[in-house]
Amino acid sequence: MLAFAGVSVAGMAQENESAAPELKHSVATNSFWSNWFVQANLAGSAFYSNQEMGYGFSKSPFKGFRNNLGFSVAVGKWFTPGIGLRTKFQGVWGRSIISENKSDNASKYWTLNEQVLFNLSNMICGYNPNRVWNLIPYAGAGIGRNMSYDRYAMDLNVGILNTFRLNEKFAINLDLSYQTFEGDFDGFEQNGPTAKGWPKSKDNIFSVEVGVTYNIGKSTWEKTPDVEALKALSQGQIDALNAQLADAQSENAKLKDMLANQKPAETKVVKEVVAAPVSVFFNIGKSKIASRKDLQNVQDLVEVAKANNSKIVVTGYADSKTGSANWNQKLSQKRAETVADEIVKMGVNRDNIEVVAAGGVDTLSPVSYNRRATVAIK
Repeated sequence: MLAFAGVSVAGMAQENESAAPELKHSVATNSFWSNWFVQANLAGSAFYSNQEMGYGFSKSPFKGFRNNLGFSVAVGKWFTPGIGLRTKFQGVWGRSIISENKSDNASKYWTLNEQVLFNLSNMICGYNPNRVWNLIPYAGAGIGRNMSYDRYAMDLNVGILNTFRLNEKFAINLDLSYQTFEGDFDGFEQNGPTAKGWPKSKDNIFSVEVGVTYNIGKSTWEKTPDVEALKALSQGQIDALNAQLADAQSENAKLKDMLANQKPAETKVVKEVVAAPVSVFFNIGKSKIASRKDLQNVQDLVEVAKANNSKIVVTGYADSKTGSANWNQKLSQKRAETVADEIVKMGVNRDNIEVVAAGGVDTLSPVSYNRRATVAIK
């Protein structure tokens, strides 16, 4: 189940950024210690046994001989906004349905299950940390023990967990579940006259639970930049650089023509080119370029620098919220060196490239924007 959850990161949703509607972001997985939660619930359960089938007992879950109160506790983790795992313990007062007499049916039991959670609200509508209601179907398997009759049995279970957000730490739970067990779980092996096939030949429990979820530590998700959207935002700057390069080439052509015809002319030298830095983004903790498409923008800036014989400054950054200061300093150096190596491949002498490691910063929001290297003309 852990492996299944780990490879399900492709199910992460996207949403628009309210501060900049033209930007879209995907949600990145957090560390192993993030997005844990614990739950505690009061449970009301109705029991249906295989040995009662054919005897005409009332099927109403509200009959006292059939229902009982209990509780459940659980601990779980969300691996993505849509996929999680939960370990759940449930019990303790149950029923073995052998008559319509409440006192005859009393028993004690517990179940322990591992369940895979699917947050459909995030998977279908996109991740929203402020959503009030989340619809979370789940499925799982586990083991149960009837303590009154000393019986163990395997079980399968499905359910729908509804959470209603109170704040970042707390939510109210409404959990509807169904469990099916081997036929002797309730302590009685015999089948009723009509206990043929599933579910009549099994012991079954329907439960309604109400309780509280508490989120441990970090409970939200970081956003990773959409590189294509960032590229679109900076396209105006790239166009301006191209226009500047065209003007410089046109001016050089005029000077050559004037010299060829021995016409006096004022020699113009481009001493400085002022251009906005171009960003190259990296994934968390990595010094490998996240998208090679970023290098297209770098190529345009490099051509301007080569045409004007300008030096290039590459500055590496890391986000200060991840890792130690020493680690971020080394990581920013590696990111800057990686981009500098790519610029050398574009025909720039390494002596004309200045590499700067800025370490961990928090100048941009969201925090993932700080995982980058910038390329600028000096």
